[in-house]
Amino acid sequence: MSRHPMRVASLCLLLVSLASCTTVGPDYELPQDSVFAQTVRRPLALDDHGSAAVDPAQAAVEGRWWELYDDALLNALVEQALQANVELKAASARLAEAQARYAQALAVGDPAGSVGATVERGRISAESLLMNEPLPVFNLAAGEISVSYQLDLFGKLRRMSEAARDNVEAAQAAGDLARISIAAQMVGAYVEICHSNHELSVARHSLELQQRSRDIAERMRAGGRGTPIEVARADAQVASLRATLPPLESRRQAAAYELAALLGRTPDQVPSEVIQCRDAPTLTHPVPLGDGAALLRRRPDVRRAERELAAATARIGVATALLYPDIRLGASLGANGLLEDFGKPATQQWLIGPLISWSIPDSGARARVDLAKAGAEAALAEFDHVVLEALRETQTILDRYAEDLRLAAALREARDHASAAAEDMRRVYQAGRVPYLSSLDAQRTLASAETSLANAEARVSQDQIRLFLALGGGWRPDEPRPATPR
Repeated sequence: MSRHPMRVASLCLLLVSLASCTTVGPDYELPQDSVFAQTVRRPLALDDHGSAAVDPAQAAVEGRWWELYDDALLNALVEQALQANVELKAASARLAEAQARYAQALAVGDPAGSVGATVERGRISAESLLMNEPLPVFNLAAGEISVSYQLDLFGKLRRMSEAARDNVEAAQAAGDLARISIAAQMVGAYVEICHSNHELSVARHSLELQQRSRDIAERMRAGGRGTPIEVARADAQVASLRATLPPLESRRQAAAYELAALLGRTPDQVPSEVIQCRDAPTLTHPVPLGDGAALLRRRPDVRRAERELAAATARIGVATALLYPDIRLGASLGANGLLEDFGKPATQQWLIGPLISWSIPDSGARARVDLAKAGAEAALAEFDHVVLEALRETQTILDRYAEDLRLAAALREARDHASAAAEDMRRVYQAGRVPYLSSLDAQRTLASAETSLANAEARVSQDQIRLFLALGGGWRPDEPRPATPR
């Protein structure tokens, strides 16, 4: 009789030792034929077109890159957005959900226990015991303590926890992506307000100059030295310049409403000091660039896609493990009998041993494995797509940034020439050598050059923000800020 418990114990020990021997499904490794791996093996130099505004030798993008603008109001706005933005709150909730699912997956492999007890008064059916006379009423009691443990012989639980952990890391990357996007949107909205105010100022000045020219044309017509056609032409130019004001005001208001939403506020709660901004912040140092490999390591969307690929690979193991038996070890101890005899040897009972259940795999079970493999292939394709898009997006914005910088430099030179010409013409007019209209024409040329330059500078500012976003700047807000060269 003593051999049977020993055999059961030996079988249990054998099953426990086997539990750590096999894990079905592929072990995840970064695919060597992926675009990411190829880029890391063969570092890809990003083409900055020789622009002095970027530094290819410096690969580290500051986590708090907006502080490079050295604008205290902008820094405060970004900090408020990172605390109050509703999208970030949603991302934080999704991360907490993924972490809870991970904890749930880990708990599946823990031993499970239960305790139960009942006390009843009643009568058992006599016929159920093949008896004719009714049985007396009994006081019955039962109690049991049971413990069970699922043996992970084929790695199903390990693969489930791997997939859940990878999902947590993907959610963390999604949160990082949301943070850098919110920061970039906040900087973009603030800069848009500042540039819109500056462009409005330039446009109103141009309108004022054109109105003066129209008044001169009207006086000349009244004095018989001009024609109605010249007045009509001047009226048309005034109307044309006046028409440029509403779009600029609309741009400013749209940026203000966006800024309020990023702060978690309603449109009527835009900070008044922001609306008054007229001088957009500018960078004082080149943008750190690095190479393609450094770019891909920084970008949170790339990291999220890679973690989703890892989770999809782990799910192949989960589906494969379902083809094999499910084995549990269990033990229970209790008593069952008359209440007055409860706990006596005659009522005691105990059980120990493995419970094996196996659903014979059918075509549906194997289809689940194929489905998981297809999901992993799709995740790999998506990973490659995200990597290629990251490289394309970065190179595109680098090209645009370089061209807009050249355009702004050319327009700045044109503005300087127009300014010098307007000053010379003003002195000549004051000396009485040219009519006032000639001086006014020079001022209008200067105003037009300032308008073009203001538009170009606004594009350069937005290019800088897009470039920081493309480079993955700010995806780790807790990292120490590197020293800024002076």
